[in-house]
Amino acid sequence: MHYIITDIHNDSWRFMKLLEKMDLKEDDHLYLLGDLFDRCKDHPDPAGVYFQVLKLGKKCTVIRGNHDHWLANYIFRYYGMDERDRALLQPYPYNSFHLLQERLSEVDLKQLAERILSWPVQVEIEVDSQPYLLAHACTAEPGKWKLDNYYLMGDLWYKVFLHEGVHGYISVCGHQNMGNGSIWKNKKKTFICVTAAAVSRMEDWDAFAWKRKKLSMYKQTEEKR
Repeated sequence: MHYIITDIHNDSWRFMKLLEKMDLKEDDHLYLLGDLFDRCKDHPDPAGVYFQVLKLGKKCTVIRGNHDHWLANYIFRYYGMDERDRALLQPYPYNSFHLLQERLSEVDLKQLAERILSWPVQVEIEVDSQPYLLAHACTAEPGKWKLDNYYLMGDLWYKVFLHEGVHGYISVCGHQNMGNGSIWKNKKKTFICVTAAAVSRMEDWDAFAWKRKKLSMYKQTEEKR
């Protein structure tokens, strides 16, 4: 089985509960569609999320999201400055950085940043002869050059992408919050958005399975981006 989770946003507890529910087997693989970090009003634990990903090892492929990208860049910027100059640096606008500093050393944080920037912005997979493109916000035809920010945030043609997708593929992304925790498909069935919205109970985690394609999707819900 191929599993997808998107927009964990520091929620280590719900991430752990979902992993327990999924109970990944030897042949299963999990894809995380970015935004592992930042936000989470209740029990935010970015280090816990990071440790869970490390524990998953080769069973998990992480795709970089915009919040992950921002965090990594801030870590390198902060530790690239003299200590006396850091006080002049504008604080990181989300909660991840200071929470990580409480549990990780400078060396560990730099390693985390390196790992984040090594995560791909798009992954191509095939399930039952159906090709898929996975990214955080937008996908593009493989081999077609795009700036990283396109995959992380979209561009001026984002609404066109939502309705058209990429020819010959089914694109699967997160990033958007439709407000009702649903999994949205366009009319052409070329794009699927695994949305995010607040939950408080494990029972609120939605599971969506394409029986024909044997691709199971779980949505991680969280507050608005």
